[in-house]
Amino acid sequence: MFISALAILAGCTSKPTTTANYDVVPRPQSIEIQDPGTKGFVLKPSTKITYAQGDSVLRRNAELLAEYVKQMVGLDLEITDKPLKNNAIALSATLQNDNPEAYELTVTSKLITIDGASAAGNFYGIQTLRKSMPVQQDCLVEFPSVVIADQPRFAYRGTHFDTARHFFPADSIKEYIDILALHNVNRFHWHLTDDQGWHIEIKSRPELVEKGAVRKGTMVGTDFGSNDSIPHGGYYTHEQVRDIVKYAADRHITIIPEIDMPGHMQGALCAYPELGCTGGPYEVWMRWGISKDVLCAGNDSTYAFIEDVLGELADLFPSELIHIGGDECPKARWQECPKCQAKIKELGLKTDENGTAEQKLQSHFMKYASDYLATKGRRIIGWDEILEGGAAPGATIMSWRGTKGAMAAAKSGHDAILTPAQYCYFDYVQADPTDEQLLSYATMLPIETVYSFEPIDTTLTAEEAKHILGAQANLWCEYIPTLSYAEYKLLPRLAAMSEVQWCEPNNKDFDQFMTRMRHMAEIYDAAGYNYAKFAFNQQDAQ
Repeated sequence: MFISALAILAGCTSKPTTTANYDVVPRPQSIEIQDPGTKGFVLKPSTKITYAQGDSVLRRNAELLAEYVKQMVGLDLEITDKPLKNNAIALSATLQNDNPEAYELTVTSKLITIDGASAAGNFYGIQTLRKSMPVQQDCLVEFPSVVIADQPRFAYRGTHFDTARHFFPADSIKEYIDILALHNVNRFHWHLTDDQGWHIEIKSRPELVEKGAVRKGTMVGTDFGSNDSIPHGGYYTHEQVRDIVKYAADRHITIIPEIDMPGHMQGALCAYPELGCTGGPYEVWMRWGISKDVLCAGNDSTYAFIEDVLGELADLFPSELIHIGGDECPKARWQECPKCQAKIKELGLKTDENGTAEQKLQSHFMKYASDYLATKGRRIIGWDEILEGGAAPGATIMSWRGTKGAMAAAKSGHDAILTPAQYCYFDYVQADPTDEQLLSYATMLPIETVYSFEPIDTTLTAEEAKHILGAQANLWCEYIPTLSYAEYKLLPRLAAMSEVQWCEPNNKDFDQFMTRMRHMAEIYDAAGYNYAKFAFNQQDAQ
């Protein structure tokens, strides 16, 4: 079903009228166009947006809808909390549906109503309405009479951003969040620290940003022995973090912060060398890869550090889940460290079929962090390596090394999120590597591969499948130094991922998706987003 745009005069006004197209991305579950003879709703300058009196969240939804209308068609619509029966877009959150993000969008000649099962559901109805509008300034829009009933397949629809390898200012983070909102993403996984820099203020540990926020230089290209000698870095203050958290929450996006531990910690060790097994000296890494210097798991002061950092993180971020990494932690230092070996002996850890003694020491480390966060009413999430040696009770597993980690987690009763590199790593190249502005890895990940991803493995029982919370796209930024290039890497692949996250498998068709993406590209252009235009050229050539 495709409703083509019209360009006709609107009778008593000189403004042209165009017709809305409900075939948006992600595709709604049900679009029921009413009798073609039924008059639709005409959006015009006098149209008002209404919301329930006293509902501050719906008021913010209304304000955002007014911004979207202004961006798309240039109309300035008034917002009111007075109920209207004509010439209005009415926002509510009274829909009876077990899925809290469900919505129903109804268009008649007099009203457009968007009713969500929650304010978040209402917001996704707003996104559908927004994306159905043409990109044409100073026009009227006719919306054909319709009933759209929609809800997401997965409760967790994530996108990750690595601001540790390259630092991005707060305004760039907000623009990134705007892109996620356009694609119905509801989780922003914010990677804040790594060997190459510590980029969030921790007031109880001020030297983390004083010494760890800026590196002296960065390797050039793929030459691990090179260094451009250009200082790079920065950090987010508490005030900036709180502002960004609110900005995301206004768009119904929860930010999940990540402080990767016990590995990927050289940015912290340069500030507090006593937390390492060797005592240093350390410096913020200027190359990519994995440092063998990690937090000393046999040092009591390390556990005080965990509490200081995670305590402030819990105060800044309301997310129930806090990401503590757990990936790529070399055990060489622990094998040589008297303190770590003494801790292994104290805990009675032994190498067996379930893992090495050092892997079990990491499990002890992660369980300590998990137990501490539990006192704050939070739960940990970590990369699939935290399954090695035994995951902490209640931990959520983020499976990146294929899908096996998620399947193992689900079968053992742990919640899991799918983010396998072969489908979800958007730093991978999109076409012929020679087409890339900057090379990251030679691995190819074209948009059709992203679209083909199916998060639910057929070997899982129905009960086990309930533990698969959703899927996530990851953007690692070793070779992504600018927001423009980050956008190019995201778009249009994030649109493909949005249909993986939102749509039921029987509501997906790649060729039809690419047809719908034509209008999405117009929205990208209007917003000034940089995107991989060759993805559309390739489709034309087929």
